[in-house]
Amino acid sequence: MSRVVGAGQPVLILKEGTSRTRGRAAMRNNIAAAKIIAEIVKSTLGPKGMDKILVDSIGDVIVTNDGATILDKMDVEHPAAKMLIEVAKAQDTSVGDGTTSAVVLTGELLKRAEDMVEQKIHPSIIITGYRRALDIALNELQKLAKPVKLDDKETLTKIVKTSLGSKSLGFATDRIAELAIEAVLQVVEERDGKLYADKDNIQIIKKMGKSLLESELVKGVIIDKEVVHPAMPKRVANAKIALINAPFEIEKTEFSAEIRIRDPLMMKQFLDEETRILKEMVDKVARVGANVVFCQKGIDDIAQYFLAKAGILAVRRVKSSDMEKLARATGARIVTNFDDLTEKDLGEAGLVEERKIGEDKMVFVQECKNPKAVSILVRAGLERQLDEAERALNDAIMNLISLIRDLKYVPGGGAVEMALAAAIRREAPKYPGKEQLAMLAFADALETIPRTLAENAGLEPVEILTDLRAKHERGSNSYGVEVFSGKVQDMVKAGVIEPVKVKEQVLKSAFEASAMILRIDEVIAASKKKEGKEEKESKSETSSEFE
Repeated sequence: MSRVVGAGQPVLILKEGTSRTRGRAAMRNNIAAAKIIAEIVKSTLGPKGMDKILVDSIGDVIVTNDGATILDKMDVEHPAAKMLIEVAKAQDTSVGDGTTSAVVLTGELLKRAEDMVEQKIHPSIIITGYRRALDIALNELQKLAKPVKLDDKETLTKIVKTSLGSKSLGFATDRIAELAIEAVLQVVEERDGKLYADKDNIQIIKKMGKSLLESELVKGVIIDKEVVHPAMPKRVANAKIALINAPFEIEKTEFSAEIRIRDPLMMKQFLDEETRILKEMVDKVARVGANVVFCQKGIDDIAQYFLAKAGILAVRRVKSSDMEKLARATGARIVTNFDDLTEKDLGEAGLVEERKIGEDKMVFVQECKNPKAVSILVRAGLERQLDEAERALNDAIMNLISLIRDLKYVPGGGAVEMALAAAIRREAPKYPGKEQLAMLAFADALETIPRTLAENAGLEPVEILTDLRAKHERGSNSYGVEVFSGKVQDMVKAGVIEPVKVKEQVLKSAFEASAMILRIDEVIAASKKKEGKEEKESKSETSSEFE
């Protein structure tokens, strides 16, 4: 409860039970929470990172070392910790990778900021220094970046394998990398002279059974539904596809109506008319040449019979998102009225087939000429392996989409962080005063990435950092930590490279998160809701009744 004393009378401002933390105590509290979150994910960084077991409130278990998943599944209470998790989610949504790096770097920036606050340096000055260091780092990052072309499959494979290096895929890493590259290259489009790829156009379907090596790319769409009628064909080659967002049913009137039938013949006429309307709908579809129908709404039993008789394969209640993918893959146009359906609205596919995958029947629309929507069918023997493969595929696909934005890459393995730290140290003396201390602190924080990679690989971090600094001072900007050999190597030659957009976003996310937490000088927390008096009484009455 907070009060203000005026004219001898206390004035209540906040509700009773509200807690209020101010000044350095609030800042220390927030920084401590952020550092704990960073410490949790720190050990998962890199190819030699450790895994975490996450158990939710109902006992479901997830085993992963994916930073985004760990943070997403954690149930945290502290407001500053929640803010850091939101930043990590934004990193994952925008570039799909670098979540762990962003959180670890944020934790280190805040740790060093805390030391400066203890030395009576104001948070605003620290933030200004960090901002200057960020600008220098972003400029240097563009200088270090090397161009790549989309037809350079070798370089693309190295970039994807770097992203997949920390995932538990084992012998299937090459197969997953290959699927991700093929899928993204298939959906790339040119808009206003720029290349663009949308993650939504790549569908990932998981099914238990077989091994990861038997995962496949379908140049088309997989619909998780079965053919509606047993008499319909289960396989149609050279398919002409109609996409209909209208019911194959007699629609009910908008207002309540009563039909009085006095003669049994009138009843037959009434039913015959319904059948005629449904047959007309089917005849319309058959006349335009369609032999496959995907309907977003329902299909009446009588309509199913007529469609089967006409030799048309039909699937009903297809999701809106799947309808859009079908339109992009086959070139069909989604029609909302049967009267509007023409031959031009039909799409094409080499093969439409119902297959049984595991326990489920699914419809495969494949062999499309130039599909702008594709599907990846992921197979694995264990459910946890399936989930990890899906997370790995998502990271790999997002990595490639980030690369397509500007087609540039930088060395990984902590090499780029070391180069940026060296650039900041060269520029820092130009800014005398307390800001320089903050800039140097930013440079030191960047070195946390190679240090953590070395620690997680069981190497001696002091030796590795000393060796790296010596290499970078001599101008060898691409040298980083090669965790498998345990030595400092040229990361470009070792094939450890990452999209420049991912690194750019890591730097921005870390700066924004640390600046946001440093600006907070007061935390006002409302009291938690307590059980009402009446509720408590009713509970005690209930318990006494059963006693």
